[in-house]
Amino acid sequence: MPRPINATISLDALRHNLSVVRRHAPRASVFAVIKANAYGHGVMRAARALVSAEGYALLELDAAVRLREAGYRQRIALLEGAFEPRDLVVAAEHGLAIAIHSQEQIRMLGSAPSDARFDVLLKINTGMNRLGIMPAEFGSVLGRLHGHPRVAQLTLMAHFATADDAHGVAWQMECLERLAAGSGLQRCLANSAAILRYPEAHADWVRPGVMLYGCSPFADVPAETLGLEPVMTLASELITVRELRPGDRIGYGGTFEATRPMRIGVVACGYADGYPRHAPTGTPIVVGGCRTRTLGRVSMDMLCADLSGIPAAQVGTPVMLWGQGLSADEVAAAAGTVSYELLCALAPRVPVIEV
Repeated sequence: MPRPINATISLDALRHNLSVVRRHAPRASVFAVIKANAYGHGVMRAARALVSAEGYALLELDAAVRLREAGYRQRIALLEGAFEPRDLVVAAEHGLAIAIHSQEQIRMLGSAPSDARFDVLLKINTGMNRLGIMPAEFGSVLGRLHGHPRVAQLTLMAHFATADDAHGVAWQMECLERLAAGSGLQRCLANSAAILRYPEAHADWVRPGVMLYGCSPFADVPAETLGLEPVMTLASELITVRELRPGDRIGYGGTFEATRPMRIGVVACGYADGYPRHAPTGTPIVVGGCRTRTLGRVSMDMLCADLSGIPAAQVGTPVMLWGQGLSADEVAAAAGTVSYELLCALAPRVPVIEV
């Protein structure tokens, strides 16, 4: 009998969340961000559900090639570009768009096949200080790429550091406008937070990521308030029920001690399944349709739930770790992390059910 844990992925929810993107950015084309195996949801599965997007954006060259070989003709962008010259050979063969964010990558273009012509997204560092051409270099770099024999199409790209908080995007937009004024080039700027909050940043292309998967990019705004639907539901069952006496402790380190008689349930889910090991006592969980809390440390294959007030709970009672009615955002916040990490951490051993 298989272990009672699975992740359900809703393709309808993916399509719905793309419609939310369209509603907020009706004039922009969409790069659906499906990096990191579509945030744990399955890159090919997500691509199929998001087929109406004008493009896909990811990091992994092999996944981009699989998309092309599966017949997807949309613009497919490698967000970190080529890491070595042979990547350019593959990108040219499959018509992939490549980000260029450094002088080294510009020099690498010279090693590409002589007949290669690339769709280039020139990434500008407007203040995040990760990847991107520095503002002082922009004019000379733009001149080199405009006349480069390997460049067929050029789009400007930047990434917002604070679109999800009070600092906003104006400071980075000002930098970009100063540099790109009069260039006439298309721009690809807005992440999920900017799509939802800053219409002035939508430009020509938007890059929705976490919102496509039904999570909020804002710490203080729930996904449901934004009209987003959870795509992944992680579910399991109780595999045993125990009666504790006052003074009994639970799990490794005995970090939770019962102060009264109580019932607890052991859930077939642990950090080897992708549940956060650092989730503390009190992290929300749903048992038999009733919201309750976790108790003690998360183990590799199990965690414990408080069954106080859930007298009907028994072996086999269903458990939801996150999904409809208990967002991954809420679980992540309780664990001191972000929903991105939870979704991406879904383990290969967890069966996936597509609905």
